[in-house]
Amino acid sequence: MIKRNLLIAILILCSIGTLKGQTASDSLAIVSAQWKVESPQKGLIYKYASIPRLYQGPQSVSLIEVDPGAGLKVDVAVSDKMKETSKIASEYNAIAAINGSYFDMKRGNSVCFLKTDRQVIDTTLQSEFKQRVTGAISVRKRGMKLIPWNKQIEKNYKGKAGTILASGPLMLKDGQVCDWNSCEPNFIRTKHPRSAVATTKDGKILLITVDGRFPEQAGGVNIPELAHLIRVLGGEDALNLDGGGSTTLWLSGASDNGVVNYPCDNGRFDHAGERKVPNILYITHQ
Repeated sequence: MIKRNLLIAILILCSIGTLKGQTASDSLAIVSAQWKVESPQKGLIYKYASIPRLYQGPQSVSLIEVDPGAGLKVDVAVSDKMKETSKIASEYNAIAAINGSYFDMKRGNSVCFLKTDRQVIDTTLQSEFKQRVTGAISVRKRGMKLIPWNKQIEKNYKGKAGTILASGPLMLKDGQVCDWNSCEPNFIRTKHPRSAVATTKDGKILLITVDGRFPEQAGGVNIPELAHLIRVLGGEDALNLDGGGSTTLWLSGASDNGVVNYPCDNGRFDHAGERKVPNILYITHQ
C-alpha cells in the first residue's frame, strides 16, 4: 500500500507540479496520508485525514465527495435567521452540507450576491469585491457550476432560472490556478480554517474543510495552500467559501450531531464549535 501511494504521488507530482510555496513533500503528504474513508450511501463518500506535517504544520482535512450521477444534487439553503449549518441542513432534509458564503454577523444577511429562483435576496458589497469575491456557485437544473464573478458581471446579470451565490476567491478554473491580484493580500496569505466547494474532471462535487486555530492539531491554510490541496485531490474548478469560525462540514447520520470536522468557534478541538450562518450548500436527492 505504501509503495502504491508513493507511485501515485510521483505521478501526481509529474503531471501537475506544485503551486508556488508548496513543495513535493506537501503533495506526498496529502496522497500518502492515512485517509479514513466511508461510503454512507450510494453516490456519497466521506474522507478524513489528520496529517502531522502539511504546509509547515499539522492539518485536519475533511471532505465529502458527491456523485450527481447517483441521483444527488447540490443546492443553496437560505435561513430566515442565522442558525448552525447542522440545523439548516436538517430543516432542508439534507444528506450532507457545508457552510455558505460571507455574511454580516450583526444583521445576519449575506454580503455577497444571492439569488434564488427569480428573487435577488442580497448583492455584493464593494468591500467584498475588493477583498475576495471573484467567483460564484451557479445551480440550475443541469447541475452546479463554479463561475467567475465580478462587479460588472453582477451589474449585467440577467439570469432568471436557478440559484447564484457569490463567494471567493475562485481558486481553480479548468485545472489552472486563478489570478488573485485583485484580492486583499493578507486574506490570501493568512492561514485560517477554510471551507471550499470544487468540481472534478469526471463531474464529482467536493465539499472540503480544513480546520485551523489549533496549533497542535490543525494549523489552517492560506489560499495558495488550499488551492494546492484541492488540485492534488482532483479538483478542476474550486471556490473558497466563508471560513474561520464558520467552517463546518455536516453529514446526516454521523455522530456529534452530524458535524464531521472541528469547528473552532468554541475554542476547543471538538465537533461542537459551530457558528450560526445565514446560508449553506447542501446535498439532497434529485
